[in-house]
Amino acid sequence: MGTWRAGLRVAGFLGMTVAIMPVQWLLIRFGLAGARSLPVRYHRLLCKLIGIKVTVKGTPVTDRPVLICANHTSYLDIPVMSTVFPVSFIAKSEVATWPFFGQMSKLQRTVFVERERRTKTREHRNEIHARIVNGDTLILFPEGTSNDGNRVLPFKSALMSVAQMSVVGEDGTLDDMVMVQPVSLAYTRLHGIPMGRHYRPFFAWYGDMDLVPHLWDVFKLGPFDVVLEFHEPVSITEAGTRKALARYCEDKVAEGVSRAISGRDDAGRKAA
Repeated sequence: MGTWRAGLRVAGFLGMTVAIMPVQWLLIRFGLAGARSLPVRYHRLLCKLIGIKVTVKGTPVTDRPVLICANHTSYLDIPVMSTVFPVSFIAKSEVATWPFFGQMSKLQRTVFVERERRTKTREHRNEIHARIVNGDTLILFPEGTSNDGNRVLPFKSALMSVAQMSVVGEDGTLDDMVMVQPVSLAYTRLHGIPMGRHYRPFFAWYGDMDLVPHLWDVFKLGPFDVVLEFHEPVSITEAGTRKALARYCEDKVAEGVSRAISGRDDAGRKAA
């Protein structure tokens, strides 16, 4: 049954994606509003196809410029986080070169950064700031890599320097700094049963895992639950320093992941 299930899901995924990609390209090409909303609808359908139930806790910031900082477990984080409201991602530059998936990331208007070249940090920061000021919500994975989903790695603070930059208001005067909102994402249940440390790495994608075989296994395994928690946003002024801001986000995200995978707090609302 798992093989049949995976085959049908792969066919549905490819058919739906190939049909939507040229539409999204045209929306971006002509600067139409649907370029932001279409990915949300697409990812909600994709999560239903794969069997991902997303539970959202907390309130996302949508009324002002914001940078979201989240833990990173898998490529599955992308469709999960894209079900709530229009977002784009900050990803390593290598992703842009991936066959098929690289094109998908471009169509969600991903910002590609060269993490190993520190001389590029200011350039990347300015690009991220410009996108946020123009109304885009960007998601940064400050760990810099993915992991097994059972823990949170230390947050790097370099690209959080965007929070030190002011935002010009509609009247031309300087407004508040960019807000930063920590978000925790945890894979919690498989077929309604707590996933545990043994099964969670089946959904995590990290190390030297091959993408396509891993994706096939995900399609075979069946429905699973993800908890997405939006924590209290903070500004650089409130945090004090960029490194303190990174520590605040790391602590909040680690608490949220621990709470979700331990099952201590099952309250929430279904988003997709």
